Amino acid sequence: MEDLTKRVEDALNTIRPYLEADGGNVSLVEVTPDKVVKLELHGACKSCSMSMMTLRAGIEETVKRAVPEITGVEAVNLAPEASH
Repeated sequence: MEDLTKRVEDALNTIRPYLEADGGNVSLVEVTPDKVVKLELHGACKSCSMSMMTLRAGIEETVKRAVPEITGVEAVNLAPEASH
């Protein structure tokens, strides 16, 4: 599991410069036993209306491409879209 966490972190490091360029960032909270990556979004990424799209199209795709055994990616601190 430690190797999996490192590989996920390495994948996140490839996308961090793009997030930082927009005033945001992401940190890995955990990789669950069923291989779901739990992330926390920071800065602009947390409050941006495009956060869910960034998470799905950018972060999740990058992580799954680098670590194919990952089954999903979730942000622990994003409010559901319906609450906006």
